[in-house]
Amino acid sequence: MSDIIRLLPDAVANQIAAGEVIQRPASAVKELLENAVDAGSSKIELYVKDSGKTLLQITDDGCGMSPTDARLSFTRHATSKIRTADDLFSIRTKGFRGEALASIAAIAQVELKTKQHDAEIGTLVIIEGNEVKNQEPVSVPSGTTISVKNLFYNIPARRNFLKSNPVEARHIIDEFERVALAHPDIFMSLHQNGLEIFKLSSTNLRQRIVGVYGSHYNERLVPVQEETTLLSIAGFIGKPEFSKKTRGEQFFFVNKRFIKDHYLHHAVSSACLLYTSPSPRDRTRSRMPSSA
Repeated sequence: MSDIIRLLPDAVANQIAAGEVIQRPASAVKELLENAVDAGSSKIELYVKDSGKTLLQITDDGCGMSPTDARLSFTRHATSKIRTADDLFSIRTKGFRGEALASIAAIAQVELKTKQHDAEIGTLVIIEGNEVKNQEPVSVPSGTTISVKNLFYNIPARRNFLKSNPVEARHIIDEFERVALAHPDIFMSLHQNGLEIFKLSSTNLRQRIVGVYGSHYNERLVPVQEETTLLSIAGFIGKPEFSKKTRGEQFFFVNKRFIKDHYLHHAVSSACLLYTSPSPRDRTRSRMPSSA
């Protein structure tokens, strides 16, 4: 019987791997925003067209990349974040696996413009389906602009699996809000189909929450601060009279990284319920007939 196991071509393997990292436009937004944060940016601008299906563009004023790094950044498992396995225990950045740009480039048409602050000229890289189409020096501002066009253009089945534009747009906004809340010191803006959705100045956490959710949230916020020998907890909770049954506006961050944890969500909800529920004595009094 003949052998039937064979290695997949690189292009096919890259598309399969990309599908695990990038499930929808919001996945690409998350990875690109985190790259911009890791680059030390003080200003990040996100432009979206057709809920990310036609265009995702992120511009930052971070450290930028050299011509060699600009091209190497699209190679799978190429990263500036770690060098050895021991570095995994002291990670201070959002990303470290070196998969994001390679995954995006495998399923989209990507244009990268970047320049380091001390460089005289920048670099343009155009890549489609992990194939570099062009690389040349260009005159661009310091920082990086990456444009992701026609996401899943070479995987029609995955593109057809995407939800409606409003649903995909909501996922993008969710990812934007999470990064914005974790980094109130960074100016961030979001434009969708030419309309400005967010324009958030560099500020403190309280004002960033107000900027994201509206000025009426300012009076609802109660600061929380606690420090132990193991960890430090800081943030805001809502006043009990403004509590909601849903958890859509509960956000937890560990080292400025958004997490979801059922135990933490339940703990906050239970504490709020305990605080707002009447005590057994109050319930007993409410059942007693009032005297004239």
